[in-house]
Amino acid sequence: MQPEFIAKHAVPVPRYTSYPTAPHFNSTVTAETYRKWLAAIPYGTAASLYVHIPFCDKLCWYCGCNTKATERYEPIAEYLQSLRCEIASVADVAGAKTFVTHMHWGGGSPSIVSAVDIERLAADMRQQFNFDPDAEVAVEVDPRNIGRDKINAFAKAGFNRVSVGVQDFSVDVQAAINRQQSYDMTANAITRFRDAGITSVNIDLVYGLPRQTRDSVEATIEQVLTLAPDRIALFGYAHLPARLVHQRLIKDVDLPKSVERFAQANRAANRLMAAGYVRIGLDHFAKPTDALARGRVQRNFQGYTTDTATTLIGLGASSIGRLEEGYVQNAVPAAEYARQIECAGLATAKGRAFTAEDKARGYAIEQLLCNLDFSAPDLITRFGELGQMLAAGGQALIESDTDGLVSPKGNDGSFAVTEKGRLFLRSICACFDAYLDQSTAIHAAGV
Repeated sequence: MQPEFIAKHAVPVPRYTSYPTAPHFNSTVTAETYRKWLAAIPYGTAASLYVHIPFCDKLCWYCGCNTKATERYEPIAEYLQSLRCEIASVADVAGAKTFVTHMHWGGGSPSIVSAVDIERLAADMRQQFNFDPDAEVAVEVDPRNIGRDKINAFAKAGFNRVSVGVQDFSVDVQAAINRQQSYDMTANAITRFRDAGITSVNIDLVYGLPRQTRDSVEATIEQVLTLAPDRIALFGYAHLPARLVHQRLIKDVDLPKSVERFAQANRAANRLMAAGYVRIGLDHFAKPTDALARGRVQRNFQGYTTDTATTLIGLGASSIGRLEEGYVQNAVPAAEYARQIECAGLATAKGRAFTAEDKARGYAIEQLLCNLDFSAPDLITRFGELGQMLAAGGQALIESDTDGLVSPKGNDGSFAVTEKGRLFLRSICACFDAYLDQSTAIHAAGV
């Protein structure tokens, strides 16, 4: 593709793991609001739990997560006490009414938690909430801080999927992002998880990192393929030094430009598909036998998932939950989170109550991201006049598309995203974002 074409469509836009996106959350959603929303959850509701552990051993310079490096365990132990209090407060209102079909621990690095505390926290959660016997229980781990004791603790606690951070195996790239992690270290950790009975393995990769090239990305892909993960996430690096101070340690001169980023993403995707992986949405890949490649796909704050629960309960500092009424987000700093938990049992800092239009636009954006599809009849059936409005927007997009990003389906505003348009999915979704022009938020490049 021509550089002008890539530059035109790779403009900074949101990642759309939610709609409205997080910059549009506000403080009108309070702890009292959240408590009312939890109380309104119907009995028998399927729920998904997300638990945030905002600590790691060493801060990687590329990281965009809410986390803090610590060499001491005391802050982690103190945080876990607050987390258990929040779990009890939420469960007191909603625990008996829900059954958990998915649970995900993220961070930071949940594998920084001690083996004893892994088992204790998981046991607390199973005691407070009703878990489906077939629930997917997943955790993100850093191979650099996990030994057999922690792996066995995760297995004993009922975890059945592990997501392993890799990013890139190039020594040069690792030096540029302050993350030294060998292939052998990663392979050994994965082998130990599988030996412990946790056989579903995800690997996270990142393109667009400093000093990365197409060849280095492909070399990493070749090494990853020998590990035979069930799923691979291929994220584009989000360079936001104005918001994330530690990213200023990365030299601008080392960052690949938009054309190179596009080429890296494209080469990696082609190699993974050639190896038999099924491409999912924008940036995920799965073995044909994996549930992500065989069934309904959803999108949430962890990316693409088979989790169909519409109730997501976020636990821990910065965690975001989604209920029928809207989004809720906890206080971001761990100290403020702990203070609010001690005072009120909940730590809600902000959120967003849905309007009917938010729900319609959010559904349309999710269908594009998950299925590359925009169906006017489906939208009109679900949302009536709002669906008609969105269909008109679809028709306008079709008529303005001179680059072949979408393919019309009939003459009612329906379309499918083409393979040419897939890498620009976020930019296509932005056409249906009613709030984008109102935002002063800084977003990452669209590719």
